[in-house]
Amino acid sequence: MTHENLDPFADSITAAKQVMQAHIDSINARDGAAIAATLHFPHFRLTDGRLKTWETPDSYLSDFRSRAGQEWSHSAWGHLNVVHANATKVHLDMEVQRFATDGSLMIAFSSLWVIAKIDGVWAAQLRSSFAPDARIIAEGDTHA
Repeated sequence: MTHENLDPFADSITAAKQVMQAHIDSINARDGAAIAATLHFPHFRLTDGRLKTWETPDSYLSDFRSRAGQEWSHSAWGHLNVVHANATKVHLDMEVQRFATDGSLMIAFSSLWVIAKIDGVWAAQLRSSFAPDARIIAEGDTHA
């Protein structure tokens, strides 16, 4: 946790956490339109030294399913901690957990998300993830 005083930004923090709850609920519901509503586009993801950019929401859900794998059932946040906040942006440190259809934990990894208020809308603008993306890279997508 940062040493800065986050109290003046309680509304920003609440909005950012609501975005993340809506995001995980939408991912688990496999609702592409609802997922897209939690993201600003273009949306950016840095992992394994590669920057993936989604210019529009149309391929985000299928890309996620490719990363998560066929055995994926649902995801959860292991932790979600505020690192920094101001009136228009919140940095969140979180652990992402992906579970298999049998309920077992497939993977857990750290990720830093930036939730921003743009044109009056709170949504995730970008994140940096420690998720291994060997599956995507092996399939030839060098922009993962």
